[in-house]
Amino acid sequence: MLADVTALALIAVSVRFALAVHDAIMLLAGPGRKVQTAGDDLAAGLEGAGDAASRVPLVGGFLKKPLQSAADAGTGISDAGQSLTDLVGRVAALTALGLITTSVAVVLALWLPPRLRWIRRSGITRRLLDAPGGSDLLALRALTGPMGDLAAVPAPPGGLADAWRRGDRQVISDLSGVALRRAGLRP
Repeated sequence: MLADVTALALIAVSVRFALAVHDAIMLLAGPGRKVQTAGDDLAAGLEGAGDAASRVPLVGGFLKKPLQSAADAGTGISDAGQSLTDLVGRVAALTALGLITTSVAVVLALWLPPRLRWIRRSGITRRLLDAPGGSDLLALRALTGPMGDLAAVPAPPGGLADAWRRGDRQVISDLSGVALRRAGLRP
């Protein structure tokens, strides 16, 4: 369970980090938004000036043309600012997606194979316990494993191995419980 919680925590941390990187990159879009706003304001002001100049008798049409051309240039500046903002947004999204994908893939590559092995091994152990004579085999496995785990089993006269050979049900049950705990399962 600790490995599962650790894997989930690492994935959560990597997602939060990727979102923080996304937000940091999006700060670079600020100048693009300012250029877009300045271009829009310039275009609107020059169009207004062109409209006002067009009302001047006799020369209004001549005055409006250069002001309209300048307004079109302001629109071009605004479009460039919008393009910059869009580009920064795409880079931020792709960077965050790449960070999330990479970190989740690494965590899964490190966590999933041992987890799948444990699931397979615990399934086999449970089926063995349910099979006829399975608790005897698990007790034998406990006897052949590390000795430190056997300290929790009360030793009858003659020792644990002798009690197992005699078929002592309590000792076999206690030893199979040791084997289950070693496998990460509850007896």
